[in-house]
Amino acid sequence: ETDFAKITAALLKSKTGEFDLESILYLKLRGLGICDLGCIGECINLERLDLSGNNITSLIPLASLKLLLVLNLSANRITNLEPICNCDNLQSLNVAANLISSVEHLHCLHSLRKLESIRLKDNTFSYNNPVCKNTSYRNLILEMFPNIKVVDGERVVGRGSDLYQLCKDIDESLKGFYKNGPLPDVPDCKPWVEEGFWDLKRSNNAIIEEAYKQFNDVLHECRLLNNRAAHVIAQTERALSMKNQPKQYVL
Repeated sequence: ETDFAKITAALLKSKTGEFDLESILYLKLRGLGICDLGCIGECINLERLDLSGNNITSLIPLASLKLLLVLNLSANRITNLEPICNCDNLQSLNVAANLISSVEHLHCLHSLRKLESIRLKDNTFSYNNPVCKNTSYRNLILEMFPNIKVVDGERVVGRGSDLYQLCKDIDESLKGFYKNGPLPDVPDCKPWVEEGFWDLKRSNNAIIEEAYKQFNDVLHECRLLNNRAAHVIAQTERALSMKNQPKQYVL
């Protein structure tokens, strides 16, 4: 797509088909080479905003978006999140693949009482931040935001959190079995459905298209989790069979 260094009213109207900027509720400006957010602050009724894959460094114009619920800022060059602290209704924030260097830079978001999901790392696309090198950053986030339910795409509270924790516990327990050699190969599993079964037809409607993308992202993560779970279960079964195998003596 054509690069747009600065967001203008003409750009917003052409992308949404809306004449009045205050009428825009959903906006996707992904991968447009944007470095200046320009007049985006005039979209005061905006609820969902995707600015991923740009060259954004300053978030000051976002401070006026009081009704914003979902914000995707992944793959930019952001170091300061302070302007977002004014987005009182924000529920989901994705800042993976930026330049956030420490957990202290997240303190400014402490006032966002409705924030339930935050992402600083995305293994699907090898996205992270310098802060992710701190092995305890996830625990610090949970202490800082008591209402958080999802961190880096993994549920830490509610349905699904037990499964993630179980996989981690099994993974840790297996480390002792294979310290001296490579992990055994696991045969490929046959697909449950025919190829292309989950492919969705594209739509010209921007909201539906974004819903399709999010659904496909969820399916992709589910497939990754399913493959990992199958791999871990196979490892565990082999490890247990090796451990419980009776000793044999040669006379």
